Amino acid sequence: MNQTIAGLLPTKRWSRLIPIAFITYSLAYLDRANYGFGAAAGLAEDLNITPAISSLLGALFFLGYFCFQVPGGIYAEKHSAKRMIFWSLILWGALATATGMVHSIALLAVIRFLLGVAESVVMPAMLIFLSHWFTRQERSRANTFLFLGNPITVLWMSILSGYLVNSFGWRGMFIIEGVPAILWAFIWWMVYADRPKDAAWLSEREKRAVENALAAEQQAIAPVKNYREAFRSPKVLSLAFIHFFWNIGMYGFIMWLPSILKTASGMGIVATGWLSAAPYLLAVPLMLGASWISDKFQQRKAIVVTFLGLGAACFIASFTLGASHFWISWTLLVIAGGAMYTPYGPFFAAIPEMIPRNVVAGAMSFVVCFGALGSFVGAWIVGYLNGLTGSPAASYVFMGGSLVIAVLLTILTRFSSTSAASTRTASAS
Repeated sequence: MNQTIAGLLPTKRWSRLIPIAFITYSLAYLDRANYGFGAAAGLAEDLNITPAISSLLGALFFLGYFCFQVPGGIYAEKHSAKRMIFWSLILWGALATATGMVHSIALLAVIRFLLGVAESVVMPAMLIFLSHWFTRQERSRANTFLFLGNPITVLWMSILSGYLVNSFGWRGMFIIEGVPAILWAFIWWMVYADRPKDAAWLSEREKRAVENALAAEQQAIAPVKNYREAFRSPKVLSLAFIHFFWNIGMYGFIMWLPSILKTASGMGIVATGWLSAAPYLLAVPLMLGASWISDKFQQRKAIVVTFLGLGAACFIASFTLGASHFWISWTLLVIAGGAMYTPYGPFFAAIPEMIPRNVVAGAMSFVVCFGALGSFVGAWIVGYLNGLTGSPAASYVFMGGSLVIAVLLTILTRFSSTSAASTRTASAS
């Protein structure tokens, strides 16, 4: 993209659109990640849930999340995400609140699964939404602002949930934290604009500038006939499996970090909340820095390999030291958590640069879908191993090993494309 076109792109896209995406994804993350605090704060004891069942209940969210990723992404591309996410917000807020009212394991299982279904459309729809608005030179940063909703939410949620549990019990925590999604649905309805042509706050010249810049990026990408062909593409399959193994480590970490730290430290739930917040605090500057480098130097693959490799190494080192060196082990876990979050923006920025527009919604949703399946496996197996062994050691090995596989797959995957080469040539002109 040459400097003339870049100068025509309206900068107000960032202030208008990024907060919408950030808040929506943040609320989704709040209502999926607080289960770990409920489990650490008495939910299992009150409902007589065994460790194996508790891990399955935590993971059921991701099974529902897995099922509707691809249909949701395709619907967002072909129609509009506005109505779909409006009802999704209301539904998941109601289900999150209902979690605090359950008195049976069966009902809790149904709620966890349906919560995953309700939230399944959010991530692919948001990624597709941003790909309609931001160019190659901006996309990693735009995605990163979306994904910052993850660590920033878990950061304040870790602290807030500890205090809410301490004051109102685990039931009160779920009820209180489910309400904001319902309220946000109505704000979302009023401010959302699906594509540049729908934005009343852009002039006709600005709308054309954005749409022309995005169309120019697609010209050199090899065509793909249909979604079936895209799903069978070696490149898409490789990206899907990278995300699968990556999310085994990521969501095993997110879901069970409070329980792991509480067991290893022997501290109370409020102190555990503060300790659990540290990885997410570190993730924020790492994600911002890495996305800036990725966009400036058009480096996607190197960022993913570097930080996933760092996360795997720190997991293994933390396991090696064990609870007998708690503070050093905790520091390594903090680095591992921050490093795992860092490459999300560059990773998902690469997909619309490699896949043509007619199938990118399905391809991106397919990759997200595999990540959801990895999240299910990670959340379930890590919780199961913790309960089976009475120690987090085995789960450390499982999460670290999964990240190593993700790194090896990334090294073997070609991230560049004909489009990338032509874009870099155009940028230099």
